[in-house]
Amino acid sequence: MRILLTLMFVSLMAFPTLADWNQFRGSEATSTNRALTLPEKWTAEGDNIAWEVELPGRGPSSPIVVGDKVICTTASGADSEQLHVLCYSTDDGKLLWRRNFWATGRTFCHSQSTPAAPSPVSDGKHVFAFFGSNDLACLDLDGNLVWYRGLGHEHPKAGNDVGMASSPLVVDGTVVVQIENQGDSFAAGINAENGQTRWFLPREEKANWASPIALSASDPAEESVVLLQSSGGITAVEAQSGEILWELGGGASTISSAVSNDGKTYVASNGLIMLDLQNPRVKPEITWEVSKLNPSSMSPILSDGKVYIINGAGVLTCADASTGDIEWPLRLKGPFWASPVIAGEKLYAANFNGTVFVVDISGKKGKIVEEIEMGENIQATPALTADAMYLKGEHHLWKIAGKK
Repeated sequence: MRILLTLMFVSLMAFPTLADWNQFRGSEATSTNRALTLPEKWTAEGDNIAWEVELPGRGPSSPIVVGDKVICTTASGADSEQLHVLCYSTDDGKLLWRRNFWATGRTFCHSQSTPAAPSPVSDGKHVFAFFGSNDLACLDLDGNLVWYRGLGHEHPKAGNDVGMASSPLVVDGTVVVQIENQGDSFAAGINAENGQTRWFLPREEKANWASPIALSASDPAEESVVLLQSSGGITAVEAQSGEILWELGGGASTISSAVSNDGKTYVASNGLIMLDLQNPRVKPEITWEVSKLNPSSMSPILSDGKVYIINGAGVLTCADASTGDIEWPLRLKGPFWASPVIAGEKLYAANFNGTVFVVDISGKKGKIVEEIEMGENIQATPALTADAMYLKGEHHLWKIAGKK
């Protein structure tokens, strides 16, 4: 019995907890926490804001939360060549540690972006900070460097004219990166423990900013499956070996990332398509396709049998996730880069200009209940935990929570 309890404790310590938000769009990548109730209103001046910190440098990357730590990345310097990994206390916003690196690859990007565009990811033991310069740093949760890969240095032709932004994924002890561009284009699986390359997959030489997603194997004895999305379509590979299992053509978004839950996967392709992937190792058929459900630059989100998108015109649309039937549209004000999130019965959508729309989605139609001005540009998708939302702007990180 003691051995069993010990093994259970080690297992819990080795993986993110349910309260963690350990990657872009959350631990399940659905951008949702229905158990969380946030205040309907807050102000940039401090009402219902537990704490606020000023960030060194800037970057569109989203924050992640691991235990009592919130971790984010930024970049600074004349050419954005200084890369920063920052760790703050979730309790009071105190800076717990900061690690700085010099970029080894290309840092040129659009003026609205920086190399700190990909979001970090954690396996519960480490933080994997990936940058648009194709630098990949592995740190423990105390900020100690475990290993470092200068993938941009190893592949100097990897880059595009507006900057790289695909966020990494960690699954089955493998860090998966998509470095797809007009030059040296590839996807790779990196051993999470030592930084060595497990697999290397040449990819089409076209710019791509979409992030990979993981699908659990239907048989626990088999490897998990990773979906790589690009303008050519979808490629399914084994997480540890990189073996290609199947490919589905027809094209897909190079910005909006796919979302999956309960064996159903939603991909921005000619609008939005739904794939039945109960067995992710088998090439699926398209269950439905709706051209009007085009998520533009944001990723679709799933919650309670509904799928939500925001199109390029700033219209939020809710559809039935099983059929694709549109239930209601609601006009917001764009442009949007950050994906929305759902907490409780509210959807929170932050536009580029810094306006956060609080939308009540509990009724037959969505209803805007608040528009909150944060006073600076927002490109990062928020992080949700058991008791708060972490919102990252161009210059600040805020913890938004009701008063205790």
